Amino acid sequence: MASNSASQILAITKTAPYSKPMASRFLQSRRPYLNLCCLSQKFSNDNALFCLPNSKSFLLAKELEERNSNNHSPTLREICLDHVPGNVLRRLEEVGYLVPTDVQKEALPVLFSGNDCILHAQTGSGKTLTYLLLIYSQINPKKSAVQALIVVPTRELGMQITKVARMLAAARHMGPELEQKSYTVMALLDGGMLRRHKSWLKAEPPAIVVATIGSLSQLLEKQILKLDSLRVLVVDEVDFLFKSSKQVSSLRKLLTSYSSCNNRQTVFASASILQHRRFRHDCIQQKWTKGDVVHVHVNRIMPMPACLYHRFVICGRKAKHQVLLSLLQSDLPESGIIFVGEQSEKSKKSGQAPSTTAVIDFLRASYEGSLDILLLEEDMNFNSRAASLTVNVLYFFYD
Repeated sequence: MASNSASQILAITKTAPYSKPMASRFLQSRRPYLNLCCLSQKFSNDNALFCLPNSKSFLLAKELEERNSNNHSPTLREICLDHVPGNVLRRLEEVGYLVPTDVQKEALPVLFSGNDCILHAQTGSGKTLTYLLLIYSQINPKKSAVQALIVVPTRELGMQITKVARMLAAARHMGPELEQKSYTVMALLDGGMLRRHKSWLKAEPPAIVVATIGSLSQLLEKQILKLDSLRVLVVDEVDFLFKSSKQVSSLRKLLTSYSSCNNRQTVFASASILQHRRFRHDCIQQKWTKGDVVHVHVNRIMPMPACLYHRFVICGRKAKHQVLLSLLQSDLPESGIIFVGEQSEKSKKSGQAPSTTAVIDFLRASYEGSLDILLLEEDMNFNSRAASLTVNVLYFFYD
């Protein structure tokens, strides 16, 4: 919720009745046509993918490739052909990644040339697949060592990236020789490291590790995880990590102490990087990256998908709970997410209840319908967070 001195703004975004929502934060397995939604604005509304909720058919990949060839734009396979292993390219095509997004067209040639890179593009633009393709172009599956490390701020983001990395590694139709050279991906996303993860790291280190900075720091300090053979270091949502007072010192140490920028290729990814010129200068000055770091900025404004309906309400600070209640009673959503602002230090010292507690208590006392509220917080136990996301509940809260 954004606020000023006199009022609060309540923003509401909900899905309209629509069978195929087009917005997805993460890359997942999909049919060929689903990878092409980013191109819909290039065609007329008669052919636009998310302008046809009642259409009986979608544009075929072959037709799109023909249109693409007329514009002399390379396919994803053509961009990656001399760099990414053939089994990974075949897997890309199996799940439908045929046409590169704008960030992939701009960033992949830069990355394949060996430059460090700052990927600066909006959510859903294809940054995850971009740096994963770089990783698969660099690692050697025969080598038993951690060669690629992806650092994430949250467990949920790490779980999604791990899923995509394993999906690309699961190439089909491999012969006996290729089966022996499978890519291994480990997720280190829980604060309390499991014994089997430690045993795995000591016995046969995985090629790719996806980790939160907290879990990573524990293993590095105990020398259970070593980065001597690191080829690619990716820091996703880098702006979030640098803003976090809990994680920034560990991140700085990772960038400079546990591995050298001269021995690895470094990629920073984010949807928003404030003062990006200053950030690039700091990357070089602090030796987080090499001097050849390239800032790839793709910030195209996409139209809002037809499946979303967004509005906001301006109200007085004291009336925001009542306005929220009125909206819930009028819309009657089956499920939803309510984001609540973090409690200030001044509020904590004065003994006031957290913002989440105030909202939950108000809704439980005032809402007359069936309501099941679960709290989702950063410091919650991993199993509790996972349970919150799998149970069919009405509202989630995040402080």
